[in-house]
Amino acid sequence: MRDPGNFGLLDGVDLAIHEAGHVFFGLFGEFMGFLGGTLFQLLIPVTFLGYFLQRHNRFAAAVMLWWVAQNLWNISVYVKDARDMLLPLVGGGQHDWNYLLEAIGQLHRAQEIGQAVFVAGVLCAVVAVAWGLQQAWRPVWKQTL
Repeated sequence: MRDPGNFGLLDGVDLAIHEAGHVFFGLFGEFMGFLGGTLFQLLIPVTFLGYFLQRHNRFAAAVMLWWVAQNLWNISVYVKDARDMLLPLVGGGQHDWNYLLEAIGQLHRAQEIGQAVFVAGVLCAVVAVAWGLQQAWRPVWKQTL
């Protein structure tokens, strides 16, 4: 949380998911293609979260919520970089968030928007940890109820 730009355990997986999102959502136009990387980065862990909730595996769902938080932190770094564009990009292409924020006339608010995404990640992480601990400490006989 203190250094969301520092590469972590899932960053390689998240990058592959992000890039796949560009390909998938690119079918729906240029804007959606740029947004698709970020969308997929969030939709994949949210989908797993839903799967585990459906299977009544709340601890695994809490871990998936942590994954959402971790993605939000990474996304926040990318959003905050939209004006300066200092981050190295895969393939050296267009900066997603520079394009997106410019397209909606909000490039001047990149820092604010990035900070809001970071805070959303912090909130998800707090809920994920509290929920995971609650599930881990719950007596086994109650977990089947």
